[in-house]
Amino acid sequence: MNGKNNIAIGFLTMGLFMAYGFLLIYLRDFAPGKEEWVNSYPIGKHFETRLAHVHGNLFAFLNILIGYLLLKFNDTLKNTKAISWLALSGLLMPLGILSEVYLGFPPIFVLIGAITMTASVLWLGVSFYKMKSLAA
Repeated sequence: MNGKNNIAIGFLTMGLFMAYGFLLIYLRDFAPGKEEWVNSYPIGKHFETRLAHVHGNLFAFLNILIGYLLLKFNDTLKNTKAISWLALSGLLMPLGILSEVYLGFPPIFVLIGAITMTASVLWLGVSFYKMKSLAA
């Protein structure tokens, strides 16, 4: 069933990035050296981790929404499997940001995730535009 995995993985990813928000709160308010963390607010790791947190939740929500729409309109939309996989692959963007910050990975996963999520949203939009009216 195309869309089910997007919803499930979207909620799980959202929960993880929400929990990651608690880590960011700890680093800002309670961790040793919090002053240094606060002072690096607009640059460096602090900025990158906030980007990952925000995009992780946004892309998780997009997966939930896309998954719901794919399930709801599965019989009338084409290419639902491809759209589903592209949206799931979009989660590579926030995970790629975290991989850069914590593991020193190159930004390739960020780019792949951004491109695949954008492609899934555009493809779904075109599919809805081309869809014949449901009222008949």
